[in-house]
Amino acid sequence: MTAARDARRLRPGVAVTPLRAGLHLRGRAGSVTLEGSAALPALWQWVEGPLRAGALDDHLDAAAAGPALRTAVETLLGQLDAHGLLVSEPDGYADQRHDPVALWLGAAAERPAAALAALGAARAEVLAGDPGGPLARAAGRALELAGVPVTRTADPALPEGRVLLHLHGTGPVRALAAGLRPDGGYATAPGSPARARADAAALETRLDAGRNPGEGDTGSGAEGPGGVGGEAPGEGGAGAGPVLAPLLGGAAAHRLLCAAAGLPDPAGEGGDERLLPGLPAVLLAEAAPLRAEYRTWPGPRLPAPDRGPGLAPAATLGEALRRLSALTDERCGALPAPLAAGLRQLPAPLAACELPGDGPVRRRLTAGAPRLDLARLELLCRAAELLLPAPGGTVGANPGHARGRALRAAFARRAARTPGGIPGAVDAAGPEWSGHPQFRHWWHTLTARLEVPARIRVRRAGAHGVHHAVVRRAGDAGVLGEAVEATAADAAAFAALAAVAAVQAGGPGDGLPSGGAVAPLAAAGARAAGWEDDGWTGRWLAGTAEREAAFQEALRRLTGPPRHTAAGAPARDGELPELLRAFGFTVLYTPEEP
Repeated sequence: MTAARDARRLRPGVAVTPLRAGLHLRGRAGSVTLEGSAALPALWQWVEGPLRAGALDDHLDAAAAGPALRTAVETLLGQLDAHGLLVSEPDGYADQRHDPVALWLGAAAERPAAALAALGAARAEVLAGDPGGPLARAAGRALELAGVPVTRTADPALPEGRVLLHLHGTGPVRALAAGLRPDGGYATAPGSPARARADAAALETRLDAGRNPGEGDTGSGAEGPGGVGGEAPGEGGAGAGPVLAPLLGGAAAHRLLCAAAGLPDPAGEGGDERLLPGLPAVLLAEAAPLRAEYRTWPGPRLPAPDRGPGLAPAATLGEALRRLSALTDERCGALPAPLAAGLRQLPAPLAACELPGDGPVRRRLTAGAPRLDLARLELLCRAAELLLPAPGGTVGANPGHARGRALRAAFARRAARTPGGIPGAVDAAGPEWSGHPQFRHWWHTLTARLEVPARIRVRRAGAHGVHHAVVRRAGDAGVLGEAVEATAADAAAFAALAAVAAVQAGGPGDGLPSGGAVAPLAAAGARAAGWEDDGWTGRWLAGTAEREAAFQEALRRLTGPPRHTAAGAPARDGELPELLRAFGFTVLYTPEEP
């Protein structure tokens, strides 16, 4: 009985650097450094040629390799296989090894033969208003270089500069859109034909909304087999320059071919931490300076199955801030970016943004917090709430954050509408809160450094463990700072901080108090030194986070629970709530009190 031959070989494109007592190997999707023996470079020199040719077994047999040598070779192969540097070939695949498409799939695919068979069964269709346009021709040539038959079809419904690529095969039709614009262009993520059309229309609308391109880090597009298809000098589209048509056409074809062959999406191969795993990304290109980079773009709201499940709620502040950056992207983001530019960051960190509007004057929002990252998240949530299609909405990075913000706001509204405050509330004794280091710091900043004559009142709502603090200027009934927290000290400290931020920003803050609602996010995964006390922001927020769950329950008993929007409630839903949910944010609605 003949033993099975080892069909593994080194992936095409793997580079090797011999070390003094080891090897360093790097491929398209992985790398490994092997050290510990001066014999490794010599062993590699002996096996490299046969391993690249897929004839290692024959090489070992011809050399009459003994058990020790075979064990050493097998150990080496195990390490290479574990890091994705080997590929297995079925019988017959070696005959196609010199084909450019087969080489590409051998370097990139988990199962090159299956991927090659999938592309062999595929046929492509390029739809455009003008099938002879530069972008349509570039995309068609890139697909043909991959060995895929291409049909070019005129579609009068498509505007100038936009093309749709359809790939028909053994499964559902895969499609994506690409477009040339006066200042650049784009290529969407693969999906259904309906998804591609909707993505293109929505993305062009977003890019036309007045955001300023040209900011951010330089990225690069990806090439498929045979490059991007080539374009003669001088050709282009919509004034975008002669190179964008082949760049976008080739990148779009590459992305569609990867989807059909079961390869990873090129958007995820650059190690860009700004992209959010689980959400699609679009390729955005600019003509001056020439660059192309992927940006997270979940697309418009569509019925299932064209609508993806979206991201799970953020578990840490870092996750929430990454999603904030994608939601406020300067080119295709849906919300204004909360920035610190032009604002004093002492004594309190501040962030600001401008809400979009039809008139020449836009509403400017500001927010302060113990740290700038917390201020930016607070401001994003507040801006989103003001842009929701229905009133009474509260936005949070996860359900707990949204509930904390909604319940605090509901209590503050109820206190403001009730003459004399919440029934049964009593003043909290000064010793309960006046000695807290955070309160002392922010109160001294307000009254001594900023020289604001102010007064504070802290009240406890019965036996529920809810404290309400309000800061006012002396002789003025207007609220300068307000907080609703679990302890009198926390309430006094957050109210004093809010007052400092309001004075520093030149006016009262926007929205109702949210204070410690963000504390669980800020504390998740953070480590405090044993010598830190509540005078340190991290330790203070960690203590606030420990009290948050019981505090929200106490608030719920006093104010009633906020409720989620129903997924199928058209009166409440719209593009922005769906977009927020896709990013893992929570949208709650609190019934308005009469």
